Amino acid sequence: MRTLYHWPLDPQSRQARIALEEKKLRFKIVAIDPWNVTEEFLAIAAEGMPPILVEVIPGGKVTVAGARAICEFAEDHTAKQSILPGTPANRAEARRLCAWFDGKFQDEVNAYILHERLEKTLTGGGSPHPPTLREGRDQLQFHLEYISWLLQKRDWLAGNAFSLADIAAGAHLSCLDYLGEIPWKNWPHIKEWYQKLKSRPSFRPLLKDHLPGLIPPRHYADLDF
Repeated sequence: MRTLYHWPLDPQSRQARIALEEKKLRFKIVAIDPWNVTEEFLAIAAEGMPPILVEVIPGGKVTVAGARAICEFAEDHTAKQSILPGTPANRAEARRLCAWFDGKFQDEVNAYILHERLEKTLTGGGSPHPPTLREGRDQLQFHLEYISWLLQKRDWLAGNAFSLADIAAGAHLSCLDYLGEIPWKNWPHIKEWYQKLKSRPSFRPLLKDHLPGLIPPRHYADLDF
């Protein structure tokens, strides 16, 4: 049996969930508050941050920490529904884009918007700081331009097949969409791609996530928004 320790509106946790679902690997989920980590959770994983996957195997267990490791672990676990492209060049491109979202996008967009609108709200850190939000939204504009440029040349982000790159991008954008931060009408190519992503069975459980006190916009769970 597998257990995924996650936090619902964490882009890293969402990547792990999508990847496991895509690979048809059964698992149960346990929610972890990243701002109130317990000793019990630290005993499971010294990192102290979700996502953490624990798989019980004969004679012991395997613990996999972090979205990138969990996604690659899921890909290697079974040949079903590959989430990496077939050629070395396309696999490299998928991994490059994963690094883009987990590094550059995280640092330039999420560190501003999610921190101000999500973390502060949930931890009692005060009201959002308008200049910080504005900086994050300006950076988001640049990233959306880049995503749109890619999708005007490709069916999916890393090429003509769904891959880990789409999982990474979708996980990050879905968290911002929960907060109503994506102006979809301005980005038709991204909207078309995201509609395809939302329609995948692996993605739909994310659309049911709700945090107390934070209500997503009506279109959030709508497949035909």
